[in-house]
Amino acid sequence: MRLKELEGIAREIHTVLEAKNAARDAALTRCRELTRLCALCIRAVHREEYAEGQRLLREAQQAAFVLQTDLAPFPDLLYAGYTQDALKEWVEASVVYAIVTGQPLPGPRELNVPEAAYLNGLAEAATELRRRILDLIRTDRFDEAERLLQAMDEIYEVLITMDYPDALTGNLRRATDVVRGTLERTRGELTLSLREHLLQMALQRIDLRLSK
Repeated sequence: MRLKELEGIAREIHTVLEAKNAARDAALTRCRELTRLCALCIRAVHREEYAEGQRLLREAQQAAFVLQTDLAPFPDLLYAGYTQDALKEWVEASVVYAIVTGQPLPGPRELNVPEAAYLNGLAEAATELRRRILDLIRTDRFDEAERLLQAMDEIYEVLITMDYPDALTGNLRRATDVVRGTLERTRGELTLSLREHLLQMALQRIDLRLSK
C-alpha cells in the first residue's frame, strides 16, 4: 500500500533542500570573495597604503553583511566552518587595520560576528602583527614596533582568560598557543635588534667624538 502523504512530503523536502543548496553555493562564492578582500586589505596595511586598505575594508564589510543576511534563513549554513572562517578573516583584517593605524578596536558587536569567530580572528591578527613588527625593525622604527608588540601582548592576555570548551570557542586554545609562541619569538627578536641598534648608535657617537 502506497503512503499517500509521502509524495507531498518529498516535494516539500526537495523545495527546502534546493533552496539550501543554492544558498550554500552562493555562500561559498561570497566566502572566497570576503577572504580575498581581507587578504588584500592586510597586504595594503603592510605596504602602508592605508587609504586602499580602508577602501578594501569597506568592501569586505559589505560582503560580510550580504553573506550573513543571505544565510540568516539557514542557521546551519551560517555557522558552518567555511562561513565562520570567512568571518574570522573579516575580524583579522579589521583588527590589524585598527591597531596599525591607531584606530579604536572594533568588537564583535560592531563587526556583527559571533564571539568565537571574533576571538579566533583576534588571535590571527596578533600573529599577523609580527610581520609588521619585522618590517618596522628593518627600518629602525623601534617605537612603533614596541607599540605593536604591546598590542600583541594585550591580545594574548585576553585570549588566555577565555577558558571555555573548544566547542564554544572554535578551538581557541590552539590559536592561543600559536599567539604565545609568535609573541615570544617576536619579543626576543625585537629586544636583540634594539640592543644592536643602541650599540651602533653608541659606537657612532664615540667615532664622532674621536674625529673632532
